[in-house]
Amino acid sequence: MIRTTETSAHWGSYLVDVDDADRVVAVRPHADDEASPAMGNVAGGHRHASRVARPSIRRGWLERGPGPDGTRGAVDEEYVEVDWHTALDLVAAELERVRTTFGNRAVFGGSYGWGSAGRLHHAQSQVHRFLNGIGGYVRSVNDYSRGASLVLLPHLVGAPAAADVRLRPVSWPQVAEHTDLLVTFGGVRRSNGWVVPGGHARHSAAALARSAATTTRVVSLSAQRDDAMDGLDAEWIGVMPGTDTAVMLALVHVLVVDGLADEAFLARHTVGADRVRAYVLGETDGVPKTPEWAERISRAPAARIRELAHEMAAGRTLVNVVYALQRGERGEQPVFAGLTLAAFLGQVGLPGGGFTHGLGSMGDYGGGRVSPRLPTFPQGSNPVAEHIPCARIADLLLHPGAELPYDGGVLRLPDVRLAYWAGGNPFHHHQDLRRLRTALARLDTLVVHETHWTATAKHADVVLPVASSLERDDVAAGPGDTRLRASPAASAPYAEAREELWIFGRLAERLGSDHDEGLDARAWLERLYEEWRTAPGAPPAPPFADFWRDGGVDLAAGHYPDPVFTAFRADPVAHPLATPSGRIELWSQSIADAALPDLGPHAEWREPRRWWRSPDAHEYDLHLLCNQPSTRLHSQLDMGAASRATKVAGREPIRLHPDDAAARGLRDGDVVRVTGAHGSLLAGVVVSDALLTGVAQMHTGAWYDPSAPEVADCVHGNVNVLTPDEPTSSFSQATSGAHVLVRIERYDGPLPPVRAHEPPPLVRPAGR
Repeated sequence: MIRTTETSAHWGSYLVDVDDADRVVAVRPHADDEASPAMGNVAGGHRHASRVARPSIRRGWLERGPGPDGTRGAVDEEYVEVDWHTALDLVAAELERVRTTFGNRAVFGGSYGWGSAGRLHHAQSQVHRFLNGIGGYVRSVNDYSRGASLVLLPHLVGAPAAADVRLRPVSWPQVAEHTDLLVTFGGVRRSNGWVVPGGHARHSAAALARSAATTTRVVSLSAQRDDAMDGLDAEWIGVMPGTDTAVMLALVHVLVVDGLADEAFLARHTVGADRVRAYVLGETDGVPKTPEWAERISRAPAARIRELAHEMAAGRTLVNVVYALQRGERGEQPVFAGLTLAAFLGQVGLPGGGFTHGLGSMGDYGGGRVSPRLPTFPQGSNPVAEHIPCARIADLLLHPGAELPYDGGVLRLPDVRLAYWAGGNPFHHHQDLRRLRTALARLDTLVVHETHWTATAKHADVVLPVASSLERDDVAAGPGDTRLRASPAASAPYAEAREELWIFGRLAERLGSDHDEGLDARAWLERLYEEWRTAPGAPPAPPFADFWRDGGVDLAAGHYPDPVFTAFRADPVAHPLATPSGRIELWSQSIADAALPDLGPHAEWREPRRWWRSPDAHEYDLHLLCNQPSTRLHSQLDMGAASRATKVAGREPIRLHPDDAAARGLRDGDVVRVTGAHGSLLAGVVVSDALLTGVAQMHTGAWYDPSAPEVADCVHGNVNVLTPDEPTSSFSQATSGAHVLVRIERYDGPLPPVRAHEPPPLVRPAGR
């Protein structure tokens, strides 16, 4: 008998068919929704051989005890499967040892990642509540998606407006109604629109963008022609990776020289425009930032840059800078320069005009809906003050006691002995995996909750199997959603997997704390829902029993009429920004006061070390873009059918321009070794004219496979063996892993098998 259940993931709500043996036999979107390709991975991943079946202890840790261990993560190291009682006793005893001997500042609560989309079984909330309950932990702040702009923008527009750039941006409906020209630095990709933290009841981003394109002209500046989705009819201007800032500054130069800058807006709403003007004219450094100057840097034609500046000044223009641009060396600069360009146009705060940062980067961005308050699992408070920017995890482990400049101040890195990771996979989102493995080897103990044997699990000392989102009841909704959805379990948990609420509840009991307050998951769901629906300002909602029976409740939140900067535009005196001047700071005194060597107080072009004209490009002559995949969410369910269908000879594909392929004697289907300054990988060639010459492209998220180091650091194609673990700047300390210089050569040797999706050797003690 087949039963059908509606469930939710970060890439949307969908229907799953499960048979009596708890096997997923089919998945499909709702009839009125488009399907995310990631849905095609669910059936293959649900009961895959890589599922973690039982609590498992790394043999080396079990036999030698806690401590730094260079063999952590070794290929084919055995794990011993134990019962839950034994595993929980071991974890509780180790937590007690570390916090008693070294204090809670020796415990790091990891869990950066996109685990469950549910409001209760949200891994980060669960592990943080647990660790708070036993005395706290060292935490991480910001994220890998927009780590540079999260730190930068509050200095330029104030913290409230910086938040509203994300929550109340110029929306697609407003673009459709008011915008003549959308100039997007980085593309508006359809696949990004499928993803929302928490998922959406229905996908709307692509339809809204295409509707806007019927009335709005779109210009996409990118190294990839297909960075802009079909249906936008976007003009493509090719720009080499990492050089967008130069193009923006050249556009400002044209506005200034040709008398197109809005001087009245600059005088009333900004500070520092005079310093920027002097810089782009070359008065401060002797280098005018002309279109010809920008062409030599970016390869974007100077004549087209000059024309584009005039087109932008001639009508209502929205400047969009996508998230990916700030995930590179000097990643603050394109955001700083994009805001500066919009200010010189003078359209910030006008309907459909000004500056936005994220159209095309996330499914809810630009939807225009007010984000209602949602049910939230309480985490409690953390008494430990120490924290790090999330992208500096390897620095934390490698350099205890060191000072780390951050956001104009200095952090001192604590000596972490135990890391507790749940709901994330740093081997996907972190860079320079050699360095990360060295850092993890310094820990006394790494505890990981996982559904599958990811690379993170294979580096853990204790692996606790958790139920997947298909195996537990939850409620789901994302920012700007139209419906709060019941998400009942579609099947029983796999093998001995348990809900994290149960795991942390039993650990807390052993440590004298109370994680679950005596409630099981269903009771917690009812409590969270009832507290939400009875709170002041909550939308109309029925009692929990009716909500669960009906499968959800519609959220009545409407569309916001006034995007960020609207009131400030109308009256900057009555509605000042939360900056020292009350205005947009095109020259920031707080950044100047930080006196950093790698970030100045206004937008500027500084040559990166890794770009197509650097000395390193003589050895590594292709610029590799590393962007998010379209057939999976990050690295989730990489073994599924949709993800496997894109592989070439079982490896992650690498796209090359026909001229670059021909110059290296390569064609479709060839396996190549891709080498950079930090490592190497195998990949399968796909030839495409959608790239600029000199540019290659791979998706992130291929599972790490170090099983044949004599061939490559990863024989499956995880790009993080290539990307450097270096910050955008010492100001934001964000990731710079979006692109890297590489060389490529055909690999003609025997192909090693891909073992990324295999579990490690597992041993079960006698009697189990």
